[in-house]
Amino acid sequence: MPNPNRGACGFQSSEFEQEYERPSKSELKRQMNELQKLGEELVAEARDRVKRVPMPEDVRDAILACQLITNHEGRRRQMQFVGKKMRTLDEEEVAVIQRTIDSWKGMSKADTAALHALERRRDKLLADDKALTVLLEENPELDVQHLRTLIRNARKEQAENKPPKAYREIFQILKDIDKKRKAAAKPAGHDEDGDQDEHGELIDDESGDA
Repeated sequence: MPNPNRGACGFQSSEFEQEYERPSKSELKRQMNELQKLGEELVAEARDRVKRVPMPEDVRDAILACQLITNHEGRRRQMQFVGKKMRTLDEEEVAVIQRTIDSWKGMSKADTAALHALERRRDKLLADDKALTVLLEENPELDVQHLRTLIRNARKEQAENKPPKAYREIFQILKDIDKKRKAAAKPAGHDEDGDQDEHGELIDDESGDA
């Protein structure tokens, strides 16, 4: 007997429900991109920190191996492998990793704004030579030759898409300058809670990087 609920196309409502239960291609791509980005965040972290994140050993090994690769093409391939490994995680494993990363980023809005200001100043140093003159006028104790070398190397890193070693070192110099300025302005006896890197996480005295 014909089903009165069947439409002209001939599909039953249950068939539509099964169709919509499957993620669309765009949704799958979005999930893959999010997992790839999560893997990239872990690769950018200190090795000791990564070793403490709850995750399967094979995923952690892929991330730690990627951190040691300096060759651009080799690092790119390993990063793709990290993304592949991240896609083997179940929802709970991904959630634990995400919560761990979120806990590292527990900054106040003021801290975040200050870090963004330092990042903008770093970018200006790379884009405008006059910015270095201003920085040296404000901080004459800085090593001008070292800074010029870092800026030149950071520009080269960006042009050749290499790991941002000099780029990060410039940020740390700016961070140290800002820390000294804040310390000089603070009343005596008020200690810093701890230093942070450009992503806002606390920096240990020994990061454990290889």
